[in-house]
Order: sequence, then C-alpha cells, then structure tokens
Amino acid sequence: MKLRDLSDHVEYRAGRGIEEVARDLGIDPEGLVKLASNENPHGPSPAAVEAIRETAPSVHSYPKASHTDLQSALADRWDLDDECVWLANGGDGALDYLARATLDPGDAVLVPDPGFAYYGMSAHFHHGRVRRYRIDREGGFSITADTVLSDYDGERVVYLTTPHNPTGSETTLSEIETIADRTDDRTLVIVDEAYGEYTDAESASTLLDDRDDVAVLRTFSKAYGLAGLRLGYALVPDDWADAYARVNTPFAASEIACRAGIAALDDDEHVQRTVETARWARSYLREELDVRTWSSGGNFVLAEVGDAAGVADRAQRAGVIVRDCSSFGLPDCVRITTGTREETRLAVETINEVVGA
Repeated sequence: MKLRDLSDHVEYRAGRGIEEVARDLGIDPEGLVKLASNENPHGPSPAAVEAIRETAPSVHSYPKASHTDLQSALADRWDLDDECVWLANGGDGALDYLARATLDPGDAVLVPDPGFAYYGMSAHFHHGRVRRYRIDREGGFSITADTVLSDYDGERVVYLTTPHNPTGSETTLSEIETIADRTDDRTLVIVDEAYGEYTDAESASTLLDDRDDVAVLRTFSKAYGLAGLRLGYALVPDDWADAYARVNTPFAASEIACRAGIAALDDDEHVQRTVETARWARSYLREELDVRTWSSGGNFVLAEVGDAAGVADRAQRAGVIVRDCSSFGLPDCVRITTGTREETRLAVETINEVVGA
C-alpha cells in the first residue's frame, strides 16, 4: 500500500543539540554553548524539578486530576473559565487541536513568511491548504494589519506570532483587533504568544471576552524552562467550551508535565530572573555585535551575518551553537538565543570574530 501524498509537507528542522554537534565535531560537549533553540539558560523552574521528583512514583496513573488542576490554575491566571483552556503536548499540540476544530478538507490558512514551520505543517496534516503573507525585512519584519490583509483572501485561519520567531518583532493589540475586525466571520485569528512572558505588551487573551474569532497560544517551554516536557495550551472563546473534548487526544498532557506546570506557574522568582536575563542579553547582543540586528521582544536576536550556514558552522566549531535561519528563508541571518551573561558575551565575541575573519 502507499501512503497518502505527502509532497506538500515539509520537515520541521529543530536547532542542533549539543550532543549532536559534539559527535559530529569529535569534541567534548562540555566545551559547547547552545544558543540555537530559544531554551531557558537557567534551566527549568526549581519548583517544577521538585514536583517532577515527587510525581515520578505515581506515573502509573492517568493524569486526569492533574490535568484538571492545571487547567483550573491557568484559567485563574488568565481570568477565563476552565473550559477555555486547552492543554496540549506542547504549543504544536495546541495548534493541532485548533486545526482539528476549524479546518474542513481543502480549507486554506494564511501563515507568516518567514515564520514557524509548524503552522503550515499542522494545516497540511489536517488536509488544509497553505498560503503565505510576506514579512518585509526593510520594514523591520513587523506584522501589521496591512501586512496580513494585503494577502488575505478569506482563509479559514490566519496565524500571527508576537513576539515573532525568528525576527523578534511585535504586533500591537490594536493591530490584532483590526485584523480580526477586517477578516471574515468564519476566519479564526490565532495569536501565537510563545514568547509572551518576555514582553510587556498586553496579551491578546484580553480580546476573548468580546470575540469568538481569536485564540491565543502559550507554552511552558520558554520562560518556564520546560521544553523537554512538551506542555503548551490554547486560550479560546467561551463559545468553544464543548469542542476540546471532541478534538483532543486522551490525556493531552502527561502527569509529570501537568504537575511540573502547576509548580512552575507559581515560581515567579524563576520567571522574573529568566526575563531579566533575556532583556539584558538582547540589549548586549544588539549593542555589541558588529552586524545588523533587529529589535526583539523575545529571548533571541536575529543577526544579518552574510553566509548564515558558514557562520553557524564556524561558530559551533569555536564552541557556540547558533541557529542558521536558512530554513526560515533567511540564508544570510542567524538567530542567537539570549544566554547567561557569560554565554552571551562569548556569543558576541565568537560571532564578531567569525564574521570579521
């Protein structure tokens, strides 16, 4: 038998890990700093680590209670009803649930270019079609109502990212509301706020009280340092209360992930430390790199370095792993995650040396 036609599907290319690079180069992994995947340089929330230890002996049970507890805690955090929080196996899992709830076969979605590849991947998985709106480099990669609506043609879903990956640009709440106002009634605007903790901008979740055409994506992978546990969620309108049970997988997040998420959610000290580090590092990268960079609201900075593949290769040989953005359609740019002060200074020194060689 044959698989269905997958020719339109693309591969998600994650940033290279320390162990992978160390094996390829034949070097000690202790000599490498990874600033390629927008991970938390301070590691996971200590409270979450303790919760993981305490939860480990009970993982023989399905996570019904912990799932409900985390759903309720997040609902309190965002001032929503419990049913408006859709827990998932990472932010990508939440994207899949939203696609299942909205897309009929053949429906089109509109995604940013450059942007997170999984928006289009999820649409294709659910037999949708993908169209793109172009984000202009000279315009600072900003996503505005005009940027989106100039390419909008009645798509079922429009994806926005703020702060945007990989550029760091931010979309104002008023622009998001304008996009929702000027798209069709049947169009869902999904606002991906995976990096929302790193910015002072108001969350699009405030629109959910008055609208049924906006959903917001959040994750525990970044500021909370739980990327390896795969825990994310969507915030959705009240009218969707009964849809989650019809589209989610059984026990959408694991017992360990849920208990860790509950603990991390209350660990304000860890989040504050993480955000303060990112803000210092963003400023340092932009001031000290000898290449063009763009303002960022996330925990990373995009840098124009010429030959991104070559620079990334030489940098990792010098001990610093950064993200070659060729897969985003930016073959002259690398994305540098904000590390600790020591890691960030090393990254600047390394990139400047490599580019200037």
